[in-house]
Amino acid sequence: MKIGIISNLYPPFQRGGAEYVVVRTVEALLDMGHDVFVITGRPKVVPDVSTYTSAQERIYRFVPKNIYFILDDHRYWWPVRLLWHVIDSICTCGKNHVANILDQEKPDVVITHNLKGIGLRIPQAIGARHIPHLHVAHDLQLIYPSGLLLFGEEAIPFYTRPFYVLYQRICRWAFGKPDVVLFPSIYLKNMYERYGFFTDAECLLMPNPTPTFELPFKEERSPGALRLLFVGQLELHKGIRILFDVLRELDIDVSLIIAGEGTELTYVKGKAKENPRVTYLGYVSTEQLINCFGIADALIVPSLCYENSPTVIYEALQAGIPVLAANIGGVGELVQNGKNGFLFKPGDKNDMRGAIKQMNDQKERFAKIHADIRKTVSPYAIESYASRLVEILEKVSQKG
Repeated sequence: MKIGIISNLYPPFQRGGAEYVVVRTVEALLDMGHDVFVITGRPKVVPDVSTYTSAQERIYRFVPKNIYFILDDHRYWWPVRLLWHVIDSICTCGKNHVANILDQEKPDVVITHNLKGIGLRIPQAIGARHIPHLHVAHDLQLIYPSGLLLFGEEAIPFYTRPFYVLYQRICRWAFGKPDVVLFPSIYLKNMYERYGFFTDAECLLMPNPTPTFELPFKEERSPGALRLLFVGQLELHKGIRILFDVLRELDIDVSLIIAGEGTELTYVKGKAKENPRVTYLGYVSTEQLINCFGIADALIVPSLCYENSPTVIYEALQAGIPVLAANIGGVGELVQNGKNGFLFKPGDKNDMRGAIKQMNDQKERFAKIHADIRKTVSPYAIESYASRLVEILEKVSQKG
């Protein structure tokens, strides 16, 4: 089967877990013998090469015609970002570019992931060619322009409500009518249904795939302080500052390893210099991340935004590492209190502190149940995910 995959970002340009899901999907489909090509965006600073051919998949990269590339949004004032969203929602440039590639490749089916930044009207190009279309949702970007909903800010102020209503209507129109939409979490599925999206599509729950790596389990925990690991974007909405506040107030022996980049980088580096219990690693590769899992007692995810189904949680649990996480969005669908970690109330320092203390008290027990922790995500193995995905694609293509 010839499969086209469209994503706003694709390595080496990436921001978060969604891109890892795309890469794992591409690799799994290639391993199954399918013909796969990828369409994605790139910034202007990259050498002027629109098509890059790897050993297996063909990657088409184009420069979206907008004010800036999506990875640079943090550099601009909100009125500029607003205009950027308007252009992204109504401009036909991305749609036309993708249409030319689809006419050339003639895929049996197309899978879309995040399209914000390369053109929300791209699905219209797919629909106009009557190509079966499966969409994978990753966040709230069709409901909220930023894709983020912060804890405590669920109610939209009346003076901005008309803008959000208009934005959602434009997105519903621009996005066309996918045949199937996959949601990694019940939370995300419920949100899109609540706002009237994808009413003509078959909406399915399908958690994200876990990575293939496995760590050799240690028979005993290495002695010393409780070792916590934070991996992700260094942003306010990821709760990084609250984490430092809690760390400062803890009366137990604990160390914190931080991996990632973001707008809070200067703050994090400063705190790491001040506190010998904090180690900042910067951006880490997959191999380095595996090493981090081999050292840590637990992953900590203190998010203040409604998460879909964080990839890093799948990765930690696959490595047999328990997770301490804010119970927000779809996180509670992955983390089970006492079984593979502990949940705490988002933004609640006392509750986070209590969860960390619970982990400290039980760190020896968790160190002995790595295999049981891994079993909690075994149903989401990439092999099972890819097989189920192909079944859905074959069903959709037969209808087309």
